[in-house]
Amino acid sequence: MSSDTRILGIEGTAWAASAAVYDSATDDVFIESDAYEPESGGIHPREAAEHMHDAIPRVVERALEHARSTFVGPESEPPIDAVAFSRGPGLGPCLRVVGTAARALSQALEVPLVGVNHMVAHLEIGRHTSGFDSPVCLNASGANAHLLAYRNGRYRVLGETMDTGVGNAIDKFTRHVGWSHPGGPKVEAAAADGEYVELPYVVKGMDFSFSGIMSAAKQRYDDGVPVEDICYSLQENVFGMLTEVSERALSLTGSDELVLGGGVGQNARLREMLQEMCDQRGADFHAPESRFLRDNAGMIAVLGAKMYDGGDTLALEDSRVDPNYRPDQVPVTWRTDEPELTVGRADGETQVRGAEALVDLDPVAGRVTKRRKPKTYRHPDLDDRLRRERTTLEARLTSLARREGVPTPVLSDVDPVESRLELEYVGETDLREGLTLERARDVGRHLARLHEAGFVHGDPTTRNVRVGRAGGDAPPNERAAEGRERRAERTHLIDFGLGYHTDHVEDYAMDVHVFDQSLVGTADDPEPLREAIREGYLEVGDERVLERLADVEGRGRYVNE
Repeated sequence: MSSDTRILGIEGTAWAASAAVYDSATDDVFIESDAYEPESGGIHPREAAEHMHDAIPRVVERALEHARSTFVGPESEPPIDAVAFSRGPGLGPCLRVVGTAARALSQALEVPLVGVNHMVAHLEIGRHTSGFDSPVCLNASGANAHLLAYRNGRYRVLGETMDTGVGNAIDKFTRHVGWSHPGGPKVEAAAADGEYVELPYVVKGMDFSFSGIMSAAKQRYDDGVPVEDICYSLQENVFGMLTEVSERALSLTGSDELVLGGGVGQNARLREMLQEMCDQRGADFHAPESRFLRDNAGMIAVLGAKMYDGGDTLALEDSRVDPNYRPDQVPVTWRTDEPELTVGRADGETQVRGAEALVDLDPVAGRVTKRRKPKTYRHPDLDDRLRRERTTLEARLTSLARREGVPTPVLSDVDPVESRLELEYVGETDLREGLTLERARDVGRHLARLHEAGFVHGDPTTRNVRVGRAGGDAPPNERAAEGRERRAERTHLIDFGLGYHTDHVEDYAMDVHVFDQSLVGTADDPEPLREAIREGYLEVGDERVLERLADVEGRGRYVNE
């Protein structure tokens, strides 16, 4: 970044009318904000846009005053080098107010425009303030919740909400209770006096869902369960889900850096969980100061400066806003590095840490011992339930998949109380280290066989597939269908702990989607591999699953409520 870039940023995606000035020479960020506060209920788009219309001129003028008062240069020159604005995602009426203001200011000062993706700005402000090289980012805000990591010139979505953003989900419960907006701080305060009660917990690979837990929380409240207990349990489950998928993303990418973004990131319990998880696996965690977590123009200005220095500016005719602007649509022009994936294990290493288990390896004896150790960030009752359930499910579904002709390790012992499994050592390496088109087709065939049998893997990623020369016998169906040469190079599915029985096409499509996301996050050229999965799937499975997969991929995740 240039040593003397000065950018004025404007933010207005939903709640906050905000303007900021960033000076890269001093790394100083001046922010002026005026937040919309509805009288009742959630956000009202028309009211929010009216607020933006009134507030944006005021905050921009204050930011300009700061820019002029701190500018060292001729009075005839503008006090800033460019105007950056939040181009999306967000509420269309609010974004259009911001876009109009940015264009007018750009023309008046005769400086370039920079269009910033709001969610990438959350990530980049965390990377900027932490000094991390290539972190995984958990974005947890009102309308959004997803995991991002940099790969091949873009920020890839490794996982995301399957329904609504985390803040909006919590607000649905607080509106049901009758509490005014914002609901998050009220839940955090009430949770201090609560005790744990069981609520749903839904994680599918690195995706997650909040609709079931919120419906259950409302029902518990209607049934007379103390609201403090529900608030406490909401935090434990919702934030436990976000922390778990963050750990899965770290495990998949090999990263040892995690940053937090979004307004929900101001919650102390969420930050505590993420810090504890990172400490437990030897990773670094960073949460920016609160003014950079909630919606703010400071992060728009900081990312705007990076983009401006990289020559990434907008012509006036190309500056339309985009309410559905996804972070993986943004060419990352301001970075030239490419993180190296930390893959595999060192020679002679006999223990591997996965996302949720420690795995002891004995290749000579052909045995693997897998232990789901307690996750100290989770409530003990929740953690004990998950570890037992997942151990039992993994044992049952591993054996069932094998009977359906899918290569899996042979199970030799299971102890649900200790959350321990003993399995056959299979393959020579993880698929992540040995991606080929034929192996991707194999995974497609295997997933189709599972789905035809009425269950899903739950977490099919490039780390949960083993490839290479196989030991032991092939599954009965495979022995009947394939020759000796084919069996010598098998593709095994492992780690069925998130699997479950289902007859829903949606669940089958999500299973394929999870594997898709892991390819996008780890493969140098994922597109041919993604096509190979589909080819393999269609050899065995129902084409309706791939039709539904297209629907899943096309859904907008940015629903402001």
